[in-house]
Amino acid sequence: MHRRIGTAAGLGLAVLLSSSCGLLSPSGDAPRAAPHRTSSLPAARPVPVGQGSTADGDFNGDGHPDLVLDSLLAPARGQDDDPGIGIVYGSAHGLAPATRELLTPARNAARTRAAVPAAFDAETVCDLDRDGFSDLVVTTDPPYDGVGRPPVPVQLLFGSPRGLGSARAVRLRIPDRARFGNEWPDQPVCGDFDGDGAPDLAVTASGPRISYLRGPFTRTGAPEAAGAPLGIPGAALAATAPLAPSSDLDHDGADDLLVRSADPGRRARSRLALGGPRGPLRAGPAVYPPGYATAFGRFAGPGRGVTSVTADTDGLLSVGGRPGRIRTGTGQVPTLAAGDVQHDGYPDLVLGGTRPALLSGTAHGLSATPRRLPVPRLPGAGRPYSTVLALADFDGDRRADLVLLTRRGRTHDRVTVLTGGPSGLAAQPALSFTTADFAAP
Repeated sequence: MHRRIGTAAGLGLAVLLSSSCGLLSPSGDAPRAAPHRTSSLPAARPVPVGQGSTADGDFNGDGHPDLVLDSLLAPARGQDDDPGIGIVYGSAHGLAPATRELLTPARNAARTRAAVPAAFDAETVCDLDRDGFSDLVVTTDPPYDGVGRPPVPVQLLFGSPRGLGSARAVRLRIPDRARFGNEWPDQPVCGDFDGDGAPDLAVTASGPRISYLRGPFTRTGAPEAAGAPLGIPGAALAATAPLAPSSDLDHDGADDLLVRSADPGRRARSRLALGGPRGPLRAGPAVYPPGYATAFGRFAGPGRGVTSVTADTDGLLSVGGRPGRIRTGTGQVPTLAAGDVQHDGYPDLVLGGTRPALLSGTAHGLSATPRRLPVPRLPGAGRPYSTVLALADFDGDRRADLVLLTRRGRTHDRVTVLTGGPSGLAAQPALSFTTADFAAP
């Protein structure tokens, strides 16, 4: 199984915690200034009771999407086990940092033969049972002696009027007829791949095959239906946006699945498995150049339709399948997200790395001039690494806002939010905190 650095679902976000933001600098600089000051989040409050909604990533159904934070920093004297998953709930005024929960394996994971999982990783978010409360799909590490077919490590945490905190996950049920080989089922991706309006799940099987599970799902983790494994043009699955369901990229009413020739986090070619009435069966016509992440949008200008952008080493971008078109110099393995920051109708692109950057969308296509983004100062030497957690409209103004996780080593990190506006992303964060604030003492 794989581990992710961090992910985020869509959320409402309009709070200012300027006193906790500390000093920031453009990522292209290396000044010797005072370190970023660590601060605590406000005292925790109960999660508001919701009635159900259609908002993406809304676990308590109050109409305001929520934030998921994976790979939390462990407490200073913590164990080696996974410290859990942080949830920050939205409100009518945006993200409410006081309304938060910590999901831990001990409290929230399903046990296997009385064993508590050591790993607990957020993978994707969608409303699997269509009850108006978003659900969280996680992966764990159940005991396995290496003989025969391994157990299913994927678990489902169902949303409710009070959110996720009191939920106990259930194991995803993959019928034997839908499994193939003896590899761990992994890399769950959500999407309506058959176009019937119900979310489905795709999970890797052995070789270039997936277990395709048709939704909706029961509260016991069972799909509506599942047939024989489907062949796909690759061996690994990837979401087209962090934690988000797949999208219908060819506009035929069924979502499409991004398939890679190597696991996420490794350099690989990718291709679409196109959805249809029988699921993601057809291979897309284009093979995307080698890289670490691929995003989709109308990057080539008006009237050109949806095109791909693939980010390779040091943020070298291939646009529309043309290799190495734009050099961004973001450093290390890039992360990638697309969204309309200015609400001008042109999608923008953000790349994470040691020098994260924004490329603006224009009437003539994606700009080739990267704008360096500010990142928090963290203790220690060298450049910290910033991961793009999300680029979406968090505060309800129809402009995409950016969530970055900046980390140095295993002891210091900072989540910052840069809001979108008419002139682009804000220079100072609207929200800043460390994920260590979520960890249990």
